[in-house]
Amino acid sequence: MRLRSLGAALVATAALLTLPAQTASARPDQAPRASAAAEVPLSQGRTAASSSDESPVHAAGLAVDGDTGTRWSSTAADSQWLRVDLGASASVTRVVLRWEAAHAADYRIQFSPDGTTWTDARKVTGGDGGTDTVDVSGTARHVRMYADRRATQWGVSLWEFQVFGTTGTASGCSTANAALNRPATASSTEGAGLAASAAFDGNAATRWSSAHSDPQWLRVDLGSVRDVCGVDLNWEAAYARDFTLQVSSDGTNWTTLRNVTSATGGKASYEVAGSGRYVRMHGTARATAYGYSLWEMAVRTGSGGDVPPVTGGGDLGPNVIVVDPSTPGLQQRFDEVFARQEEAQFGDGRYQFLLKPGTYNGINAQIGFYTSISGLGINPDDTQINGDVTVDAGWFNGNATQNFWRSAENLAIRPVSGTNRWAVAQAAPFRRIHVQGGLNLAPNGYGWASGGYIADSKVDGTVGPYSQQQWYTRDSSVGGWTNGVWNMTFTGVQGAPATNFASGPYTTMDTTPISREKPFLYLDGSAYKVFVPAKRTNARGVSWPANAGTSLPLDQFYVVRPGATAATINAALAQGLHLLVTPGVYHLDRPIEVDRANTVVLGLGLATFVPDNGVDALHVADVDGVRLAGFLIDAGATRSDTLLRIGPSGASADHAANPTTVQDVFIRVGGAGPGLATNGVVINSDDVLVDHTWIWRADHGAGVGWETNRSDYGMVVNGDDVLTTGLFVEHFNKYDVLWQGERGRTIFFQNEKAYDAPNAAAVTHDGIVGWAAYKVADSVDTHEAWALGSYCNYTSDPSIVQHHGFQVPVKPGISMNHLQVISLGGMGQYRHVINDTGSATSGSDTVPSKVVRFP
Repeated sequence: MRLRSLGAALVATAALLTLPAQTASARPDQAPRASAAAEVPLSQGRTAASSSDESPVHAAGLAVDGDTGTRWSSTAADSQWLRVDLGASASVTRVVLRWEAAHAADYRIQFSPDGTTWTDARKVTGGDGGTDTVDVSGTARHVRMYADRRATQWGVSLWEFQVFGTTGTASGCSTANAALNRPATASSTEGAGLAASAAFDGNAATRWSSAHSDPQWLRVDLGSVRDVCGVDLNWEAAYARDFTLQVSSDGTNWTTLRNVTSATGGKASYEVAGSGRYVRMHGTARATAYGYSLWEMAVRTGSGGDVPPVTGGGDLGPNVIVVDPSTPGLQQRFDEVFARQEEAQFGDGRYQFLLKPGTYNGINAQIGFYTSISGLGINPDDTQINGDVTVDAGWFNGNATQNFWRSAENLAIRPVSGTNRWAVAQAAPFRRIHVQGGLNLAPNGYGWASGGYIADSKVDGTVGPYSQQQWYTRDSSVGGWTNGVWNMTFTGVQGAPATNFASGPYTTMDTTPISREKPFLYLDGSAYKVFVPAKRTNARGVSWPANAGTSLPLDQFYVVRPGATAATINAALAQGLHLLVTPGVYHLDRPIEVDRANTVVLGLGLATFVPDNGVDALHVADVDGVRLAGFLIDAGATRSDTLLRIGPSGASADHAANPTTVQDVFIRVGGAGPGLATNGVVINSDDVLVDHTWIWRADHGAGVGWETNRSDYGMVVNGDDVLTTGLFVEHFNKYDVLWQGERGRTIFFQNEKAYDAPNAAAVTHDGIVGWAAYKVADSVDTHEAWALGSYCNYTSDPSIVQHHGFQVPVKPGISMNHLQVISLGGMGQYRHVINDTGSATSGSDTVPSKVVRFP
């Protein structure tokens, strides 16, 4: 060990107190020895964010996880920061920074009440790494380390960033027992009369007692996520000598709030700071030969953070338009919404049309941005439109490449002309539709188009994609298919054309290996319900009218309406409610936490979540069968670490029988305004099914620039046995898709590289020019993908020659099929298709370079 002298680091306005530090590592990824801490930091397990992350395995949260073997590391630049949200205002007394070898020479500790306005609490100059203990004084909810200058050629890197102090005041911590008569469980019970519940019944004459062994635990379910500020224990003679007090949001992943050693039993009260639904006493060493025994365990919570019980059901909010065939002025209502939404690409308007079962004559429902139209029958043919549901591109001079964010679902359409027009780009699903005629996917005049997705639909006539660059169709039937441009992919589609990828655009598979249709709202008589379709394997053709699955009444859903807060949404989830998110834009001051198996989160009218002040938008625990569908996550102006996270880091539970499903969930970074996120989507859980997503770093709109809306990774897959069908990911600063889990599969992938790469140097790494659109990590042994396309359009520097579109390890278990790269108009080129294989693109004629199979 080396000791730092006080003179090595000059602290503005007060001396910097120092402790013995770990030996400096020889290289940035060598871990230091763990050291014990008697006091648990306020920051431990809290939400963290950063200016940048060197890679997904060096994310911000790793600096506040209590593990000195994991770390956060920034990119190699000055002016980097790491911040933590303490969850509530706290009186902060000191900050401990455990630096990796890549440390800061000059940095500041800063406080903020809101994550936006920052005040310097201390300035440190001449830092020499190791462990810094910085005494501070002040009140803050958000604490930040801002590194003005690096000490090495790397970025800055922290094993741990620890904030100490106290939260709230005596009046802020309720004296009421939040655990009283709540459900309780234990690792064991000594006998029937000594159950876990006896420690939470308010009766000091009854008790829980465990088996006579170590370790043992006792836990209580508070019913919703609460701010926990105190735990009171009343021990029987068989007490714990050493134990920890822990919290968890899901009952699986635990955060330690207090580590107690050499306890003496009796009655003891402990001040803690953390949040969770579950609170646990985890005994590690008994004080007697008996087990562990508690007369009572009480939990005190912050009185200011309580959310009253949330009621399910209710009306669908102001932006859901429910109609029937007798609704007066129905065409006018469609036209009024379309007039507002036709060109509102980055506007705040959100609308859902819900059509009750019946026959609608002479209707032309033109569908603009953030507008959805759905039938309310249990089957598409219950809602018959003798007319059209139209998307065209007149607003953009016949160019349909920006017809994003709209949908049609669960209808039958008999087009007036015999052919319905649905000329869309990405994020515009066409689900569960019966077209009683033909379907034209191109705009009037056959201008450019870049879609698209169809699922669980019947088209009695012919589908004409015409100018559509690519399209994915799943589990449907078509009367014919006229043509294709680059990548037309079909799985489980009756009537699909035969595969001809070597010489044409088609990739066709007889069945879809695993599929699950999107949940949808319908009317059962006069009662709203949500139908949740069952998983299918090796499916072919539509799922209806058989409709295998389950129905959930609306009173089992919290109907999220404009003005709802993240705290209320999380309280509803903690009560066991599902979410039906009505059209609107919802700002979040904390992540939405989906912790319960089989939870449905269903959006209407492209409902949009915006995470503020650097929080993540949505977390899903490592549980079975969560269904996420039909919403948009739009990055906020302060960098989030991950907009959507499925499973915590290290998740490993088997969900093969009942996977979590992500459908029509769209991610946007920039465009509507400045947006920042290190990762769009991170999938840590196994067996996740992603069925149609568009993960987009904006190339146009407001707040767009190489650093202005920086986002390094579109989707990172760490879980095993993940399947993606209809994966659209575009314009990220590094890898658009980084796959690190085993046995992953992708069917259809569409990508554009970032237009705004300033030059080749900006995208050069490891001696390679350009980050692959789809990267399978070298550690992966088994991976399979079909029908992948990557396009470059380097408008900032057309001289960039990207080395390849796809990069994978060469192993027997790796199978990459039907790959192509395309230079759009000669704005940049590709040297190869995959690894060092495949011909270079050239010229401006948008001719694909293909590889049929690799290796």
